[in-house]
Amino acid sequence: MNSFLKTILLSGVTICLTILLIQFPDEALAASIRGLKMWAEVVFPSLLPFFITAELLLAFGVVKFLGVLFEPIMRPLFNVPGAGSFGWMMGMASGYPTGAKIAARLREEKQLTKIEAERLVSFTNNSSPLFIFGAISVGLFHNAALGVLLAVSHYVSNMFVGILMRFYKLRESKKDIVKYEKKHNSPIFIHALKQMHETRMKESRPLGEVLGDAVLQSIKTLVMVGGFIILFSVVVQLLHLVNISVWISKIIEVIFHLLGIPTALGLPFFSGLFEITLGATLISNIEINSLPPKLILVSFILGFNGFSIQAQVASILAKTDIRFTPYLFARFLHGIIASVLTIILYKPLYLNRMTEGTVEVPAITDSSVPLINQLYMYLTTIGPWITLLFLSISSIILYQKSKRDG
Repeated sequence: MNSFLKTILLSGVTICLTILLIQFPDEALAASIRGLKMWAEVVFPSLLPFFITAELLLAFGVVKFLGVLFEPIMRPLFNVPGAGSFGWMMGMASGYPTGAKIAARLREEKQLTKIEAERLVSFTNNSSPLFIFGAISVGLFHNAALGVLLAVSHYVSNMFVGILMRFYKLRESKKDIVKYEKKHNSPIFIHALKQMHETRMKESRPLGEVLGDAVLQSIKTLVMVGGFIILFSVVVQLLHLVNISVWISKIIEVIFHLLGIPTALGLPFFSGLFEITLGATLISNIEINSLPPKLILVSFILGFNGFSIQAQVASILAKTDIRFTPYLFARFLHGIIASVLTIILYKPLYLNRMTEGTVEVPAITDSSVPLINQLYMYLTTIGPWITLLFLSISSIILYQKSKRDG
């Protein structure tokens, strides 16, 4: 009966979506173009190098090398193998959904157990520094100093999530941990080099094929990501047109009133639950006297990821045995902890430096923030050309593969 109701529900939602697309074709097209523009200009060119690099590092055994080296850190801190450090670092550098992509690949290569992969996915899908500093703090709030507050709240809370998730199904994974630790008897650096060499020697594909497959797999994933961005851009617009967003935001406004948050932020926050960029843009545009409520909500949606990102992660995990539920729980946890940290750190990381008349951004980031902002603007200029170039390359690789197979 449950499966029958699910069929009715899914069919009903799809039919309603189709009817709305027919009823509002111009608005749906405009929303699609906005989503496509964001994907082609920023998302594709910024994530592609990281995806390709990740595939190559996996193929050449570098991830195995890092796994052995970082085992003494990752295992006690997050209860995952050292190989998880690669997903954590790449996730922080490039943003979502890189962490899910790498966790899925590590699971496919049997470098993680199912439970370890679920733990890893829960804390490796972060927002990138480029997005926090370039798009949010400078692009939307026009204040680079806010990027430090948002970034510290985001990454520290994400680490807390990883530490808390280490206790997820602890008993079930105890035997696997013991087996894994028994493998390390030689000096750690020598053992890491041996593991890297053995992994590379197992790779039977020639270098050209490895490169081609890395490009192809990365582009396939990014095309899927683009599809979700466009879909959710349209869905959010349609929900707004039929006033569903307004009705649900009324409930959110009641909760905000109880929490002392301006109710005008209810609708922007609801939009942010679907798509981060849209929600952050609407929140930044609301004219209220107090800045902290805006930052608290932006921190939450950055940690929550938005349903658009969550759908991308679910699609990546669907090809493996990694369950989506732990990741979803961790998103709520990340959003709540990030919001609390934003409240706690607002005075020391933002207000104190502004009132003391010091430089808006600490010395370590003073030169990097303008650079990140310039990089973000540069991507919007050359991004579409990079997207077209690599889509063409993938078409050529696919053609050659089909010709060879045929």
